[in-house]
Amino acid sequence: MPLWLIIVLVVLVLLIAGGIIARTRQLARSRPAFERSLAQVERDLVAAAAADRGWDRERLETAARRIGAEQLGSEPDELTLVEVVDRPGTDEDQAVFDCRAGGARHRLVLGRRDGEWVAASRS
Repeated sequence: MPLWLIIVLVVLVLLIAGGIIARTRQLARSRPAFERSLAQVERDLVAAAAADRGWDRERLETAARRIGAEQLGSEPDELTLVEVVDRPGTDEDQAVFDCRAGGARHRLVLGRRDGEWVAASRS
């Protein structure tokens, strides 16, 4: 094998290895910002879906705080709407909240019965 070909191959291998290392470091630095942005987009999407279906967000959060206080023994410190399940008919609708109460995280699922938000389940 000619010497010039060996030199070209070594240079190519070094460039590829350097590119892989640089890209890995760049991804590690940008990952937290990407994850925050993705979480915000997901929250916005869920909120938009709820608003688009005519659900009153304030009424929904009030019901979630009331139900959370009943089930957890204290009103949730933080509520985040994470999922909207809009099945045919209003009695099949569900809203899933991630809530923090007493330093612990809980999942609170609300369902609709006769137009009112009621507890469906909690985990």
